[in-house]
This record gives sequence, structure tokens and C-alpha cells, in this order.
Amino acid sequence: MFVRRRAAVLAATAVIGTAFAPAALADESPSASPSPSTSPAAPATPAGLYGSTDPTYDGVWRQSLALLAQHTVGVRPAAKAVDWLTGQQCANGGFAAYRADPATKCDAKTQVDTNSTAAALQALTALDSDDAVTGAAVKWLKSAQNKDGGWGYLPGGASDTNSTSIVIGALEAADTDTRDLRSKDDRTPYDALRGLSVPCDEDGGGAFAFQPDKKGKLAANADATAAGVLGALGEGLVTKPEDDGKSSAKAPKAAECAGGDSPTPKQAAANGAEYLAGAVAGTGHLESALAGADDQPDYGNTADTVVALAAAGRTADAGKPLAWLEKNSGPWAAQSGPAAYAQLIFAAHATGTDPRDFGGADLVKQLGATGPASKASGSSDPSADAKDGKDGKDNSAEDSEDDGGVSVWWIVGVGLVGGIGIGFLLSGRNKKQQRP
Repeated sequence: MFVRRRAAVLAATAVIGTAFAPAALADESPSASPSPSTSPAAPATPAGLYGSTDPTYDGVWRQSLALLAQHTVGVRPAAKAVDWLTGQQCANGGFAAYRADPATKCDAKTQVDTNSTAAALQALTALDSDDAVTGAAVKWLKSAQNKDGGWGYLPGGASDTNSTSIVIGALEAADTDTRDLRSKDDRTPYDALRGLSVPCDEDGGGAFAFQPDKKGKLAANADATAAGVLGALGEGLVTKPEDDGKSSAKAPKAAECAGGDSPTPKQAAANGAEYLAGAVAGTGHLESALAGADDQPDYGNTADTVVALAAAGRTADAGKPLAWLEKNSGPWAAQSGPAAYAQLIFAAHATGTDPRDFGGADLVKQLGATGPASKASGSSDPSADAKDGKDGKDNSAEDSEDDGGVSVWWIVGVGLVGGIGIGFLLSGRNKKQQRP
């Protein structure tokens, strides 16, 4: 979901022959883009990995989302897909975006990051993976907590809303009490989120910023807000729909932003949900905030917004963006691949919508077509719900368009991609965060 598409953009640029180093991409200046002539050859896609594009920048992320989405809809992922993910873990418990040779030990040059680790932890916890695997990931994430209580993308990087929120969700999924997880300065993750919530009396009040700017000012950011709502609620990538028959009722909202410049986590979540509801009330979708992407819909963050609104109890407000996604997201998902299908499945699940009939599309089948064959949980037929996997024989024509990452046409059209749910990935990070 949330960290605004960093890995997505990097993976996409590799498709068209322009490789961006993470630190270079974080620099928003035009001079940060290296020459296409320096692009390395794309590595071969491992057999157990979902998607078919270069996994260098998003392999662990897209695999984690794919496995978690399949588990959410009752499909048991193929063993080799799970093994591929666990094989990516470093001895210290952390995960990098992708390791081409898992047999080679991680060293100081291996950039383990909080987002890949948190996504992998959520997926592997849901799949009941070995406690040694999930326990090591929990330990590593705890060790990467900043003094302010939050997390940056890389250990030691300044805390941001997206990274802090996805780590909260992962640790909660692994039965870690984040409410009392205190840093060396006695700060909790929720203290960090509160410090990233735009004060009520400022422009965009109630939303979350990704990070403060150089002057310490907070600017409202829809992507960060979708992440921050879930983080403040202690929720992960998967949220459950209401089951009391009242899910269609609009949650009561305060007449104004609550909590001033020091909201409680509950207030911060409600304030953020109010901001998101207003952001999608008109068109039903968010607009891409990336340079050169004027008037381009942001599909991934719209899906994240649906999940956040539903988690905050505002299912009715999630209805319009959900309907927009059902009508419009098909081509985007087909081009973007596993993570995009997973995001849509999470949005459907959060609102009680059937992901097998999402605007007429079977998201479960389409996701399955991007990876090794799986089967429905408890099914006696190993090929059930999975004959369309990339190891199977029945791939459908509509699924063959998947490229596992980001479409070339989208990059050509807007310069950079801002739409697939790679968490929660292009977060406008500064160079300092990209260094180990």
C-alpha cells in the first residue's frame, strides 16, 4: 500500500531502460536521473516470484502483497512462492527489496529496509511461517525504531508516516503491542505519527504529511494520510469489513478537526479519514501528485484510501472510490501486476465486496495468473482456483497483459509512475535516508 511508489517507479524505469539508483530518485532535481546507457541488464525472474518484470526494486514487496492477498481470499499460495520470500531474509531478520542470490550472505552493502521487512512480516505471519523467521523480523524492526518512536525507510533515516504505519501494522499482526513499544527516548510509534499530523489550524489540517520539509512544516499528503489512518488505528494492510449489519452506515464525524496540534491516535485517524473522504468526494479518485502527472488518476492510492476509510468506519464514504475502481482500474491493474491486484483485493475485502466479481473481473484469478499455481485453502484439488497460475496451462487472454510491475505506457505518459501500491513506495525521500 502506502510508501508512495518508490519501488514501483524504480522497477518501471528499468523496463524502459532507465535505471534510477534509490538515492538518485529521492533527489527530485532533474539532474538526478542517470543516463540510460548506464542501465544494468535486468536479472532473470525467479520461478517462485510473482510478476515477470525486473524485481530489483520491488521483489519482496510485490511477493508479500500477493501472498497476503491470496491468503485473505482463502487461497493457499504455492510452497515455492512462500519459500522464495523466506529465502530473501537476511540473517539479522531484515529484508531488502530484492536479493538476486539468496545464498550469498547479507553484508554492509545489503540495504535492508523497513518497508520490505514489514510487508514480508505481515504476509509470513498470516501464513503461519516459522516463528524463527517472523520473530527475527520483529526483532529487526524493533531495533530500527528511531528515537521519536517512528521508522524511516532505511535504518537511521528520518521517520515518515508511511514507513511508521506499515511497521505498526506488521508488528500488530505479529502480536506485538505497539502502544507500549518505546524508543530510547521513551516515545511510541503513535507519538511519531502525532508529530506528522498536520495541525488543525493549518492548511490541510487533519491530514498526515509524509515528513516535515526542511523548515519543519507539514504539508498534507493523501498517500501518507491513507497510511497514517491505518497506522493510527493499529491496522495492517488487511482490514476486516463490518459484520454487524451496519457497515453501510456513515460513521459520525466531528464538525471540525479534533485535537488541535496534539491529537490522540483515535482523533488523528478520524481527522485523516475526514480529509480522505473530502479528497475523493468529487471525482471518486485521487489525482497523482507526481511531477508531470497532471490530471492523472492515482489508482493505487485510491485503493489505499478505500481501505483506510473502511477501517475508520466510513464505509459509505468508501463507496464512491470503490465504485470508481471497479469501473476503471482494470487496465491499470493488468499493466501493473501483482501488487496492484493485491491492493484491489484489500479494498474489496475491507468493504465486504466480492473480489471474484470486482466490476465484472475476477481479481483472485488475475492475481493467480501472475505467479506459481496455488490452491484454495482446504481444497483437495491442487489445481483449484489456480489453473491460471503462471506455472499452469490455462492462462487467459485478459491476464496475459501482466508485466509484474509498472506499465511502460504509464511512464511514457507521465514521466514517472505514481499508481501501484508498492506501499506504501516513492516517498520523496531525501538522500540521507537512502544511505545505509
